Amino acid sequence: MPPSNADHSPRVDALRAGAQRWVELPLASKRDLLRSVRAATLAAAPDWVRAACEIKGIDPDSPAAGEEWSTGPYSLITATSAMEKTLKLLDAGRSPVSEVEIGRAPGGRTTLRVFPYVAKDAVLQDYEARVWLRPGVSLDEVRAGIARELRRRDPQPRLTLVLGAGNITAIPALDVLSALYQENSAVLVKLNPITDPLRPALEAAFAPLIDLGIVAVVSGDRDLGEALVTDDRVDRVHLTGSRHTHDAIVWGDGEDAARRRAAGEPRLSTPVTSELGGVGPAIIVPEETWSDDNVDAVARDIATQRLHNSGFNCVATQIVVIPEAWGKADAFVDRLRHHLAIAPTRPAYYPGASSRQLAVVTVHPHANVLGGDPNVPRTLVDHLDPQDADEHLFTQEAFGPVLGVVRLPGTREPEPYLAAAVAFANEKLAGTLSASIHLHPSTREALGGAFDDLVAQLRYGTIGINAWGGTVFGMPGGTWGAFPGHTLAEVGSGLGIVHNALLLDPDHVERTVAEGPWRAHPTPLWYVGNRTAHVTARRLTRFAGIDSWAIAAPIGAAALDSYRKG
Repeated sequence: MPPSNADHSPRVDALRAGAQRWVELPLASKRDLLRSVRAATLAAAPDWVRAACEIKGIDPDSPAAGEEWSTGPYSLITATSAMEKTLKLLDAGRSPVSEVEIGRAPGGRTTLRVFPYVAKDAVLQDYEARVWLRPGVSLDEVRAGIARELRRRDPQPRLTLVLGAGNITAIPALDVLSALYQENSAVLVKLNPITDPLRPALEAAFAPLIDLGIVAVVSGDRDLGEALVTDDRVDRVHLTGSRHTHDAIVWGDGEDAARRRAAGEPRLSTPVTSELGGVGPAIIVPEETWSDDNVDAVARDIATQRLHNSGFNCVATQIVVIPEAWGKADAFVDRLRHHLAIAPTRPAYYPGASSRQLAVVTVHPHANVLGGDPNVPRTLVDHLDPQDADEHLFTQEAFGPVLGVVRLPGTREPEPYLAAAVAFANEKLAGTLSASIHLHPSTREALGGAFDDLVAQLRYGTIGINAWGGTVFGMPGGTWGAFPGHTLAEVGSGLGIVHNALLLDPDHVERTVAEGPWRAHPTPLWYVGNRTAHVTARRLTRFAGIDSWAIAAPIGAAALDSYRKG
């Protein structure tokens, strides 16, 4: 039974006591708990996925269920493995920096190749990720900052309140690991009401931590959330959601909120970190020599970036940027329209989606409506004006199956066009969470160092190069959060980072840059048209969750076999 708003107090008191036990626990014991959570998550995984499919109206035996395996228990399991490696290294007196490739990026930045990080990461072939540190941060500073809170000589017990997301089911689970191991804090998770049916499975997954009294999962209404947020026994709040939710929590509502913001006096004195989404761009850097297959492949990739999880992703691509002068621009948009239209139909389950889609077609009555859920049809808006600073799709996150296309005027020559596209994304689009750039390897080679310089200028916390930023969600060594520089008053896509299995100091991190293959083959697991995603993702979850290589190896081979048939 969900707790009433009145009976949360004993639970908070118990977690405060658990927080003391947690900071006193040796590093080796904290590492062993990760292994226990991994085993418990594997056991709970079928129930977890069934609950997620019920929430989203998905047949658990359909390919769409693959998303619920891969962005649910699989993500938590792989995160425990990566964090366990980090803690094992630290317990042996070594730094995880010694295990990764060190590189350089423009502007005095150091990079760390954080994916692959553990041996089983090899299942995501042809993908890698690097954390870019902030300009001027030295390796000595990085080493000193890793697991800073876990290594404090006199740590103070703390309690973090996690306000869970309602879309991707692993988000609150991964936030638990971040609070425990990055912040050295006990955790109270309040689920989003949409995901309340997930509570028994999450409690089963976290049973080793719940039994120790350092984690609790609750469900309840907005009043419970308000009571927990304002409870002075909570030391920190982390939320995933919208900027409007963040501002209501921090500043309040109405005229009082405006007064507080103007005076710099938030109603909530507790520190708040957040991940709040935004308007994500995909920048296409084409050549006239692209084949029809290349045009089609990129369009198919972008369609998935919008339609994964029915479009209810904080890192979903919302704006596609192409050069107006590209001779194949019309052909590309036609293929994009095609792939949006033929993707398997799924319910648009998230509250408010219909009104958000209606707002777009009201502003753009000539938008292409392309089927899908008849209550929230897939929608494509071409020829958006890049000079219109008030364009609805530039300033408001659609959070649903709606996609806009901007054709930038001027040259299509790669370097000046990409520079213009980067400036457009930085200056016109709301948020700084995720962006992607798609270009042929020969184009990138021709750009040389100018390409890295332009990536450095792109102000987003996650950047994919021939990869959707959402792939970083499945790379636990990567960091997840907005580009640094936001404030409580102008929060943008949020404050702070999560995931971060190497336990880097958040103040040292600027972004994570992922790279994928130009032509992904076979069909990537997360593509909405993958026919075997449910089989492959279920097998990969078992492969990742079983520590014995002798048992896991044939399961991994079976997963790769089904993947090739996707």
